Amino acid sequence: MSIGVTATYRFPTHPEQQKQAEQYALGLTVGSWTDIGHLEQEQLKKHKGEVISVEKGEEKDTVKIFYPAANFSADLPAILTTVYGKLSFFEGYELIDLTFDNEVLSQFPGPRFGVKGIRETLEVHDRPLLMAIFKGVMGRDLSFFSEQLEDLLEGGIDLIKDDEILFENDLTPFYKRVTTAKGILDRHYEQTGHRALYAVNLSGKTNELHEKAERAAELGANALLFNVHAYGLDALQSLRENNNINLPIVAHSALSGVLAGQPVGGYSYSLLVGKMTRMAGGDFSLYPSPYGNVAISRNDALAIGQALTEENPFEKVFSVPSAGIHPGMVPQLLEDFGSESLVINAGGGIFGHPDGPVQGTKAFRAAIDASVKGISLEEAAATSEPLKRAIDQWGTAVSAKG
Repeated sequence: MSIGVTATYRFPTHPEQQKQAEQYALGLTVGSWTDIGHLEQEQLKKHKGEVISVEKGEEKDTVKIFYPAANFSADLPAILTTVYGKLSFFEGYELIDLTFDNEVLSQFPGPRFGVKGIRETLEVHDRPLLMAIFKGVMGRDLSFFSEQLEDLLEGGIDLIKDDEILFENDLTPFYKRVTTAKGILDRHYEQTGHRALYAVNLSGKTNELHEKAERAAELGANALLFNVHAYGLDALQSLRENNNINLPIVAHSALSGVLAGQPVGGYSYSLLVGKMTRMAGGDFSLYPSPYGNVAISRNDALAIGQALTEENPFEKVFSVPSAGIHPGMVPQLLEDFGSESLVINAGGGIFGHPDGPVQGTKAFRAAIDASVKGISLEEAAATSEPLKRAIDQWGTAVSAKG
């Protein structure tokens, strides 16, 4: 078999699924086979799709089809159009995985930093990282932004990101956010020796992104937030491959809910938010946790985490399960996602702390330190007032979806 990509689908069950799959394999590649002569068949053989397997199920069958690399250029738009372009119109037809030959895979960049590079940058190697989301900054000016950043740093945060819906505006302009944050982060490092990353939301028209990101890097930005699925995976890849940017990228999964996890079709979350985000160059993949009011199933969340860290030629990527996270959930997060490649991300769980965001951040740090050491949160709360107050407010029970 030639070099290429194997697509794994779930098709609605069909009594003649093998025959139907073979029709798709031909229709999505050479179009026909039995109606052409032997010489032409020999010429087209390297372009012909092949059914690898059909496994019957109760409601859906699992079908694998191989697509030769001779049919497409080595970019995700071409590959996805080949393997799923037409099938995406058929109700109930899901694309759940893509397996790439090494020659195809080698043409994708993967993350520039990944788990290893980010940990080296922050000099944190023995615990999950803690991230916070700026809250309530819409309609507020840079003084409000600065105050939140100062509070989060005082509490011991590792990463801070913009809200994904904070775009260019007069009160907190993009470049002003970069320079303001740089001044605060530099001063904090000089005073404490503690580094932190601030992911500024890169937004605007697609043809402006590179110039804007390059200028942000020149001004001292140390990370970017990017709404990947609003722009497309190829836009993420182009940012990753621009050596004039050279910044970690927090890939946000906004809009992925309509593309993945839908019973009528679409991608699997593990493929879209996991494997392909990693291939295209995200250093962090932020997606809904199984625990909050914006939740995906636990199985889907764990599958994303696995796709971000399984052995392949790329660096591992941080999982950032988000929404509804409070300090009482930290042991469950470590159990579900492990410590090495986990970022614990909180908004309301920090800013909603009864004693404010400084104490909210400290409560998370206490919960993380205890959980890594195998100490119960109840025991840790005896020596951490911020954690005790957080547990009094939110408890420690965790209910996961699915």
